[in-house]
Amino acid sequence: MINTSTVLVGGGIGLVIGHRIPDRVRELVVQVIGLVTLALGISDVIKTHNMVFPLVGMVIGALIGEALRIEDRLVRLGEMLKNRFASNNTDGRFVSGFVTASLLFCVGPLTILGAIQDATGNAPQLYIIKGSLDGFMTVIFAALYGVGAIFSAASVFVVQGTLTLFGTRLDVLLDDRMRIELFAAGGLAVMAIGLNLLEIKKIRLGSLLPGLVVTPILVWIFATPGGLWS
Repeated sequence: MINTSTVLVGGGIGLVIGHRIPDRVRELVVQVIGLVTLALGISDVIKTHNMVFPLVGMVIGALIGEALRIEDRLVRLGEMLKNRFASNNTDGRFVSGFVTASLLFCVGPLTILGAIQDATGNAPQLYIIKGSLDGFMTVIFAALYGVGAIFSAASVFVVQGTLTLFGTRLDVLLDDRMRIELFAAGGLAVMAIGLNLLEIKKIRLGSLLPGLVVTPILVWIFATPGGLWS
């Protein structure tokens, strides 16, 4: 609820004052966000104990993602929301804003760690921090992409709400090694978001999502006592 609210408030502010922000300022701020996002991803990747797990996990996950056409389904969802709630003159900005903001806000260690913390009944400090960052970024995204960025609040509510509901069970399923490699895989996905924001390379972010499931499974199979391989 906190994170969803900050995205909605930030998006509303962006729609109201976004036109007053010069294009060069908006572009520069998005670039700064892209650099910070890239740095956050790198900081998680370098913590891995064995890069093979996130590498193989993300490759297999990407193949699964492409087979399931997750990216295309996200785009179609964005197009459906655009046709329902936005005017036709928004071109591809609505879809770009929805997909980019949704993945940026829903992919990464803070999302999972925050869910686990929230599920324990403790004060959700991680979600408060993440919500503050997401709200600030939504101001810029709404100014840049329009109302599409605000609809990412629905993604935040569904993804983080679901993770919070199952946070306790998720924490039980993961040991420390699985968490580390999972966060490293998430770091790769976050780096991909940063590269997209910097317009260095267009990466199909949605197709990377299955890798976040595959990676801890690989760790359980090959590196966990009691796993299938052991």
